[in-house]
Amino acid sequence: MNSNDSNRYYFRFSLGQRYLHGLVIITFLGLAATGMTLRFSEREWAKWLAQMTGGFAAVLSLHKLCAVLISAGFLYHVGDILFRATVKKEQGVFWGPNSMTPQPKDALDLYQMLRWFLWMGPEPKFDHFAYWEKFDYWAVFWGMAIIGFSGYMMWFGPFFARLVPGYVLNIALLIHGEEALLAVWFIFIIHFFNSHLRPEKFPLDPVIFTGRVSGGEYRHERPLDYSRLDESGGLEMLRSDPPPRWLNNFSRLITVVSVSIGFSLLVLTLIAFWTE
Repeated sequence: MNSNDSNRYYFRFSLGQRYLHGLVIITFLGLAATGMTLRFSEREWAKWLAQMTGGFAAVLSLHKLCAVLISAGFLYHVGDILFRATVKKEQGVFWGPNSMTPQPKDALDLYQMLRWFLWMGPEPKFDHFAYWEKFDYWAVFWGMAIIGFSGYMMWFGPFFARLVPGYVLNIALLIHGEEALLAVWFIFIIHFFNSHLRPEKFPLDPVIFTGRVSGGEYRHERPLDYSRLDESGGLEMLRSDPPPRWLNNFSRLITVVSVSIGFSLLVLTLIAFWTE
């Protein structure tokens, strides 16, 4: 293992992965802002946001636009995974250290992490993805299935009314609103904390924007992945120049804006929810 690696940088995310994550950031914030405005339309802040946007009809149109864009990104991602697995015959797409599929080691890491939190054992050694990253990843699939499908049922109500009883659309409305509220709270509390606000990352982790991570950080946070790549020679293939200053500044800007919008919506929705 190279002990002089702290000043070297390695690619962790490809440009395509960063673009896709950027699309998710924009569309999710758009869905959250417009959806919560519609969900709590009687609140003064929601009326103000609607007025600034052009009215509640415009808010609904923006909500639908964001829904289409995030659905397109989701379908592209699923199609890319299937293409890599079936056409390109890539190994480890559905299983292995580089796969997002939950595996027994993730359960063991969670158990060891809980012990570490309670000062009962050492911190677990993580591989390419940690268990909480996989949880966040699969939460998108849950959201697209539950929130997305219920939303499209309401959007195309006359079509679905021919297929299911009318009360099913009322259930879809209830599920869509409550699950969306849960998703907003999860992202703006748990995901933001894990990604940017925990002590070792505060005030931000730019890796999803720059795509690069320093060797010292890589070795400390994902020792199993680092060691395997180092021993196989794959680490050198990921070597990169340090991220340019403009990209670091852009990462800070996007993070500050996203977290600010997220926390503002979190506070407003919590107050609105508990005072209904």
